[in-house]
Amino acid sequence: MGIVERGGAGTTTPAGTRVGVPWLGWTDGTCAFCTSGRENLCTAARFTGLDIHGGFAELTVADERFCFPLPEGYGDLEVAPLLCAGLIGHRALRMTGDARRLGLYGFGAAAHIVAQTAIHQGRTVHAFTRAQDVASQAFARQLGCASAGDALAPGPEPLDAAIVFAPAGELVTAALRACDRGGVVVCAGIHMSDIPSFPYADLWEERQIRSVANLTRADAVEFLDLAPRVPVRTTVTTFPLDRAEDALDAIRAGRIEGAAVLVP
Repeated sequence: MGIVERGGAGTTTPAGTRVGVPWLGWTDGTCAFCTSGRENLCTAARFTGLDIHGGFAELTVADERFCFPLPEGYGDLEVAPLLCAGLIGHRALRMTGDARRLGLYGFGAAAHIVAQTAIHQGRTVHAFTRAQDVASQAFARQLGCASAGDALAPGPEPLDAAIVFAPAGELVTAALRACDRGGVVVCAGIHMSDIPSFPYADLWEERQIRSVANLTRADAVEFLDLAPRVPVRTTVTTFPLDRAEDALDAIRAGRIEGAAVLVP
């Protein structure tokens, strides 16, 4: 999230506009994926903070076509999680189709946003965390989840879909076992530990496992329009920019409720 200082030739966004600079920073627009509405899979894509400098910085240069005006009604700290956790979570939620009974495995930055959207859509949401993580379980119930419990144990009812946010491969098989016939397990992380082998019976009856990769600009436009209508309310813990490593350590250790936000 940042404020436009000035634009280059041909840009139209006025100086002073608050915009979001998401993970997807550029695509070629000509490959088979881009021309079929799947620019998130562009083979030449460039990503903010990976291929484009400025993901952890006070100043950055961004392509106007991949920046988005941010909704009013959110402070700078509260709106920041919508751009990463919110966008990838929204794409993952879309991949569950019209599933009415939804499980969220891992209840961090993305899940606490997805839960609000899904409940707004009339879905029943169950949160799954580490057995001993009673704080995250309480947080999930506070946000309206119907239940919250051990990710490796059966839930209170069969699921129509599950989204796995935690990067632990064993949760994929746990989610698959928790799904009803025709259920889908969506893996929403970039990295994950190896998925253990499992019996074909767990996959049979048209269950599916699929992954999410990045986002499209259409995802961003759709979600940033939806968020204030839910309304999505983010819970944040702030860290100064020079403590980015501390923020990442806190996330890995599960010490963050909601999302971590870096502040220059």
